Amino acid sequence: MTNPESVLVVEDDRGHRDLLVEELREAGHGVVAVGSAEEAMQALGQQPFGLVVSDLRLPGEDGFRVLEATREAVPEPGFIMLTGFGTIDQAVAALKAGADDFLTKPVDLDHLRLAADRVIEARRLKAEVRQYRELLAAGEGFHGMQGNSPAMLRLFDLIRRIAASDGSVLITGESGTGKELVARALHAESARRDGPFVALNCAGIPESLLESELLGHVAGAFSGARGARRGLFREADGGTLFLDEIAEMPVAMQSKLLRLLQDGRVRPVGGNEEVDTDVRIVAATHQDIPGRIAQGEFREDLYYRLETFRIEIPPLRDRGEDIERLALQFLRQHALAHGLPERRPSPEAMRALLHYAFPGNVRELSSLMERAATLSSGDQIELRDLPERVHASASGGTSAGMPPGDGVPGARDAHWPSLAELETDYIQRVLEHCEGNKQRAARMLGIGRKTLYRRLGESDTN
Repeated sequence: MTNPESVLVVEDDRGHRDLLVEELREAGHGVVAVGSAEEAMQALGQQPFGLVVSDLRLPGEDGFRVLEATREAVPEPGFIMLTGFGTIDQAVAALKAGADDFLTKPVDLDHLRLAADRVIEARRLKAEVRQYRELLAAGEGFHGMQGNSPAMLRLFDLIRRIAASDGSVLITGESGTGKELVARALHAESARRDGPFVALNCAGIPESLLESELLGHVAGAFSGARGARRGLFREADGGTLFLDEIAEMPVAMQSKLLRLLQDGRVRPVGGNEEVDTDVRIVAATHQDIPGRIAQGEFREDLYYRLETFRIEIPPLRDRGEDIERLALQFLRQHALAHGLPERRPSPEAMRALLHYAFPGNVRELSSLMERAATLSSGDQIELRDLPERVHASASGGTSAGMPPGDGVPGARDAHWPSLAELETDYIQRVLEHCEGNKQRAARMLGIGRKTLYRRLGESDTN
């Protein structure tokens, strides 16, 4: 099967094309390169792509024809337009026609990587949400989230009430609980629903590029800034800007963000003029921000500014009623996505899931069901189709959301590992699965590489 993050590069200049291909391959993408719109349309008909990067000016038909063909492809890839000096108006027209981003030539390679990753991730999330909604047979769920447990019903009600306001929101919760889904639900329930929703993982952007990524820059602002860039604040104008992993934001940038929250005016890097913006900030973290404040790693005034409203997402172990429902939902989703027969867990397998603590929360449950749907060869999911760590919970563990001893003989005397122990064990297992590749493991865990190194007690020397 073709890598869903494969990139199609459409560029008639051989030297520039080779440079783009080399950079994207170094970033881990599979790349197909062509030199004309006609070749691009042929490639789009032969295999799926996660992203198309196309020059505007091509021999024969131009980049707009490639954009049109991209929008007709199934599944629909993301699209980045490349434009030379003097064709900015056409690039803006491309955005209006459905392009996700544009870059000026010669392309800044760091920005190319960032733009490619952001567009691919946005398209992937949109596809997941669309597929998830299609699987909700009777319109069940709340903006991609499912749950009938009291904890989730309270969460849904809180989202509706907070969405009516325009104040900043801080979403907290463990890794894998679905913080971006909550942010998107806030946006969808708000009066800004017709405006843009722009997401940024603060841990995934090098410190040297974060200010430019958020505020934009003028041409010549720094080495390599050959063209101007609007920045994510201006892209989110009239909508919502979601800042994930906010605790990873450098202190210097925190000061600039605080000022933005206070006056709503953006000054691009290297610019002299400020621009008014109308953006609602929704931030998220799984870290202990008061602890980071005490260590001088996070501004206290910014924390209180972000925490106008706070939403704490319950961990999956506190949502015992939802585990079976979500497991069945994920099994249907993975069966549909991979053309597999739909199976249900055996009573023994379901009992193990109900007794498992899920340190990785909903993301871990989804991964477990994908593994089980793939490995199972019988009519149902058996205990042997689940990882060993889940087997152990079937005997002597406690049900998610239940205190020790409630319905589980002998559980009151069982050893309960701490959350830190469970998290460490889970990280080590993911690292083993990734064969020690920490960058890949960090992506799978949904955290930044620096966060992974910190939790491992190591220093990032890269």
